[in-house]
Amino acid sequence: MKDVTQLDDGWSLRHGQELLPAQVPGCVHTDLLAAGVIPDPFLDLNETDVAWVGRRAWSYVADVSHDSGHERTDLVFDGLDTAARITFDGREVGSTRNMHRTYRFDVTGAAGELEVHFTSAYEEAEAVRAVTGDRPNVYPEPFQYIRKMASSFGWDWGPTLVTAGIWRPVRLEHWSTARLASVRPLVTVDGGTGSVEIRLQVERTARGAGRSLLARATVAGENAEVRFEGEEAVLRLTVDEPRLWWPRGYGDQPLYGLDITLSDDDGQLDAWHRRIGFRTVELDRTADARGSGFTLVVNGERVFARGVNWIPDDVFPSRVTPERYRTRLSQAADANVDLVRIWGGGIYEDEAFYDVCDELGLMVWQDFLFACAAYPEEQPLRGEVEAEARDNVVRLMPHPSLVLWNGNNENLWGFRDWDWEPGLAGDSWGEGYYLGLLPRLVAELDPTRPYAAGSPWSGSWDHHPNDPDHGTYHSWEVWNRQDYAEYRANVPRFVAEFGWQAPPTMATLRRALPEEALAPDSPGMLHHQKAEDGNGKLNRGVARHFVLPDDDFDRWHYLTQVVQARAVATGIEHWRSHWPICAGTVVWQLNDCWPVSSWAAIDGDGRPKPLHHELRRVYADRLLTLQPAEEGLVFALVNQSATEWHTTVVLRRTEADGSALGRSVQEVVVAARSVLRLPVPAGVVPDEHTTKEFLVADADGLRALHFPAPDREFSYTRPDYDVFLEPVEGDGGKVDVVVNAHTLVRDLLLQADRLGPEARADRGLTTLLPGEETRIRVSGCGGVTPDAVRAALFCADTK
Repeated sequence: MKDVTQLDDGWSLRHGQELLPAQVPGCVHTDLLAAGVIPDPFLDLNETDVAWVGRRAWSYVADVSHDSGHERTDLVFDGLDTAARITFDGREVGSTRNMHRTYRFDVTGAAGELEVHFTSAYEEAEAVRAVTGDRPNVYPEPFQYIRKMASSFGWDWGPTLVTAGIWRPVRLEHWSTARLASVRPLVTVDGGTGSVEIRLQVERTARGAGRSLLARATVAGENAEVRFEGEEAVLRLTVDEPRLWWPRGYGDQPLYGLDITLSDDDGQLDAWHRRIGFRTVELDRTADARGSGFTLVVNGERVFARGVNWIPDDVFPSRVTPERYRTRLSQAADANVDLVRIWGGGIYEDEAFYDVCDELGLMVWQDFLFACAAYPEEQPLRGEVEAEARDNVVRLMPHPSLVLWNGNNENLWGFRDWDWEPGLAGDSWGEGYYLGLLPRLVAELDPTRPYAAGSPWSGSWDHHPNDPDHGTYHSWEVWNRQDYAEYRANVPRFVAEFGWQAPPTMATLRRALPEEALAPDSPGMLHHQKAEDGNGKLNRGVARHFVLPDDDFDRWHYLTQVVQARAVATGIEHWRSHWPICAGTVVWQLNDCWPVSSWAAIDGDGRPKPLHHELRRVYADRLLTLQPAEEGLVFALVNQSATEWHTTVVLRRTEADGSALGRSVQEVVVAARSVLRLPVPAGVVPDEHTTKEFLVADADGLRALHFPAPDREFSYTRPDYDVFLEPVEGDGGKVDVVVNAHTLVRDLLLQADRLGPEARADRGLTTLLPGEETRIRVSGCGGVTPDAVRAALFCADTK
């Protein structure tokens, strides 16, 4: 049987003449940080002080001895970042130039010093650029010339921290006769029968050549075996009436262990184990009167995708543990998310990421790793791209959560709209990858899943790549130039990116900028704002609705959070109310990789912003919303659940002081997986230009509001409310904050992290009418006082 020796311990990093302790998996930055050589690049302006790290060469060394009675020993790297030369026992055993691949080198008989020497990613990228020629991109960094996490070169939400290191596990594998080189399970369902076709490739030693081997497969109590003498074999299993894997909200997520063994007449040689799920997935791109759709269909059920975009959760991805993946993805699930898109400027995530998605029912849309640039198709990149794609398609295809392969992020759009085409003058730019190589590889290796050429992409060059009527659409004009009400201007077929910025929570800001007197334009705040004119767009977004504070950072911080939550909710409510024309929204973005002002719902320290709580509301199975429309004001009931929704909708035309001016009660029935849109009766529609009236809609504990005037013009009365604290019995770490409103209190928010860095509130923005009460459960804050709680409470209707 194959033996494995993990090589996680005993590494050192060469820093000049010194040998510093090194952690593997890890990277140069984290090792230098642990040794006290560099300051924390996440704090203050330290990022610029450590820029030199990414421009130097580095070496990792370890003394490796092993005793193996096997015929063959392989040195296996699950990930090297990025351009490396490996020497072992005084001889060079191989070199690498791709962060996204695994590597295997025959080191039989070797022992002694193992060295991994990394060339600067900048040096490698410039060497490739010299061969391929220049290509345009959206940032002044050479990320498209090296197969490395593009965002480590900086992005409009991330720092420029160009890493190097052994970023995934390394080991020695000792084996004889033969080993399993590749296992490719193709899982399908037809009627009530599940099928698993397992395609194996083996590697043999010289003595194992031609020897008869036996492969066995087991799943759900079913077995199959095949005897063969070559390098390939196929096993087929059928499972009667398997329980189907469903996205969350549509059913359960049963997983079945699939076990493969490889043996010869002397016993077992190798083994492989994964969990699989039985389900079908299709992508309906059928043309219709509105254009051409983009609808995921799982087990025959058409799905409105409630999605978020995922970026690497740390700019140093080796620090992201399985526990951290589970925490972050559980936060997504808590927000009623059912799809996570892994964006093309990051990484193919660790196995633990997809395991959690399998368990939670989070569908995964996986980009191939190309983003916002023209990519050369010449060597040496083309061979690396193909090897990387083959590696990761085979690695990830057992996961039932993986529902879509996507060729790139914004590159087809960029070619058409970002002035790339004239400068390229016929040079390659990636089209051959997205429309040729990658779909061919997916069809060869993983025909059980759909492939899309890019996001956005209209399906062909017959339409603009970002045509809202065809395929996927990225909505960025609103954030960049308009008010968020403009999200209602169209009904795209699938919104794969849109979003609005806000700063991180106050506790995160205080940790990242500990000595700074915080202001929107203070040095640290500006440094931790990477978007072009980011603060200008934040301020204009606030000023369209509120009086922009002159010298009140706390108020500015709160209002930016409110506008972010309202903006994203406006888009989602509008687009969801137009199902099935629009078949999904994918918010930019779920998470951050460091403390920064960004579009994230969860900040770089893992703290939820108000947007996270708002996502929970607008992504719930059932949603009540008020929508301005051509035919007048409508109320829409979105029912994404599997059962009919019988409810009573109460519509109230209300004055600023809470007095009722009109009331309408309507009994409605909404079919499962459908939307009902009805006109608001004329008697309860507020005047279009009033600053003294608004509309309230309530149904089954859900509430929707329509204010004709922006907050800065509305005739609010001064908010008046009482605050009481009630300890939660049996749990000294939790307290209920009870707020009783005497007036209209709009968008009340308790910023729990102001009570303590670990404090969390169970809800975000809440609007109370006079006489109403809300109960906010706070955990992790220890003893708090009413005065402290009042200081952490904010509302929109304060001039």
